[in-house]
Amino acid sequence: MSKCNPNISALKLLHSFCPSYFPVLVAKSFFNKLSPYFNLYLSAEIVNEIVKTLDKERLIVLVIITIVGNFTIAVISGILNRVFGHCDTLLNQREAAFYNRKTLTLDYNDLENTEVRQLRRKITESAMIDNHGRQLLLFAIEELVNITISVVLALILGLEMFVLMFASGFSWYHIMYAIVIIALIVFNVWYSFRAEDKIGDVSQQVSQTMIDENRIDEAVDCYNMGKDVRLYRQDKIIMKIKNYAFDLHKKAFRIMESKCYRINIPLNITGILLQAIIYIFVCIYVLLGIFGVGSIIKYVGFVETITESITSYFKVFARIKYNNPFVKDYLAYFDIPQKMDKGTLTIPKHNGNEYYIEFRDVSFRYPNTEAYVLRHINIRFKAGEKFAVVGQNGSGKTTFIKLLCRLYDPTEGEILLNGVNIQRYNYNEYLSIFSVVFQDFKLFSFSLGQNVASALRYDAEKVIDCLNQAGFGKRLETMSNGLETSLYKDFEEDGIEISGGEAQKIALARALYKNAPFIILDEPTAALDPISEYEIYTKFNDIADNKTVIYISHRLASCRFCDMIMVFDDGSIVQAGTHDELVLNEQGKYYQLWNAQAKYYNSENA
Repeated sequence: MSKCNPNISALKLLHSFCPSYFPVLVAKSFFNKLSPYFNLYLSAEIVNEIVKTLDKERLIVLVIITIVGNFTIAVISGILNRVFGHCDTLLNQREAAFYNRKTLTLDYNDLENTEVRQLRRKITESAMIDNHGRQLLLFAIEELVNITISVVLALILGLEMFVLMFASGFSWYHIMYAIVIIALIVFNVWYSFRAEDKIGDVSQQVSQTMIDENRIDEAVDCYNMGKDVRLYRQDKIIMKIKNYAFDLHKKAFRIMESKCYRINIPLNITGILLQAIIYIFVCIYVLLGIFGVGSIIKYVGFVETITESITSYFKVFARIKYNNPFVKDYLAYFDIPQKMDKGTLTIPKHNGNEYYIEFRDVSFRYPNTEAYVLRHINIRFKAGEKFAVVGQNGSGKTTFIKLLCRLYDPTEGEILLNGVNIQRYNYNEYLSIFSVVFQDFKLFSFSLGQNVASALRYDAEKVIDCLNQAGFGKRLETMSNGLETSLYKDFEEDGIEISGGEAQKIALARALYKNAPFIILDEPTAALDPISEYEIYTKFNDIADNKTVIYISHRLASCRFCDMIMVFDDGSIVQAGTHDELVLNEQGKYYQLWNAQAKYYNSENA
């Protein structure tokens, strides 16, 4: 896409969403623009007929043609407008689906990439506030089609004028007339082109200030921030920032308004002068008997249309030029390659979930950074074992899980599933063997059943069983709509708000429902006290008896039951073993952490 002109590439993309959009647009625009020119021509002919010969039969024919023609054009225009509306809706739906699909299938590392997130935000904000990007491009194309059709129809009208002029014989009067008209049109075109460039910079400032205001409004409207805003009286600072952004917007808008006013003065004067000259020349031709009286309307309309259309051409092209960066952003988002989904191997189906995973000298640093988050990780574990990953905050625990689930690929080294590099497996198949509950897990404003099953249709009995296992059974009994109860109130007025603990249980049920051979709990209970966390972990350990379970926690007491504990420190595994083994090594990191936490808990209970 990006190798071609961005506007051409964008139009090709939009055409693929609805191939009939642009043909229908042309047809619709033609019949919408035809009516005024049709009436203009016939009105002039009717007036000429009345003034000259007053041929009643011809006059009646002209009136009938006018009435029937207008009716026919109106019917066809109505049909085409409805068809175009359908095409426009279809294009928007398919484009939105394409955009959402792109977002949902982005590699996770791109989803977390700051540049990609900023790109998505720019696309969304520019489209919402100023209709920039593909929307403005479509508006511009429609305007260009309308202008082109108007010019063609006006030229057809004007052709008769030039034929009559020069049929009357050569005259310097004709030449002078043409020179004056052309000179005024050229001035309008040149001045309009310069004017749009001058206004463009100010328009960009106005757009940016509107974006800033919108971001502040989002913060004001976000109910998730409502508690903090009220408790810490953040309303004052928010309003101060909003007023500042509003003042900038008002100042930029006034500058643009002032520039537009000053710029339009010469255009208005030229337009009035041009109109006056046209009337004078046409009237002179009428008095000379070259034109009919009705031709005043027809030929004045022709010259005015040509002038306005040519000026509009340059205005539209200036808007397209100004819109180019937004179209490039739009295309750049779709051009982001998928690097993860290149594997072709299928995941082997083993009885008893006989899988093993090995980290072989794995090191990792995040994109656009120099510091390594993980260094030389070597570990092997198989299905059915229970592991704990412990360490202080920032030691690399969550990053380790992201690599394990292939949300990122190692910078160095490799990760193997049953002896095969995981990059060789089909990406979606590989993801299917993991159920993960992250610390920052998300539930959606869907029904309870859909949240657990992650699907529109689901096995209700299985969902209920998983909720019971996760300790949500009693709460489910209180819900009048059962599994159909909507969580939160984003979409449904009767949606329910759930506590943090209830959300954790639903997330655990979701992990169980997937029934993957590997289950990972990445500090989903960090907000709970150590005893509650330990109870959840031990209960979950019993539930997931035949699966590989990996617990991530900075609380060592919660993971004492695990078959092996891996201790992370500054991006490396510094120790590995059972709790009983590790706690005996007084020089080890685990011993230091264990005693530090034990002292804290003892002081709490004192």
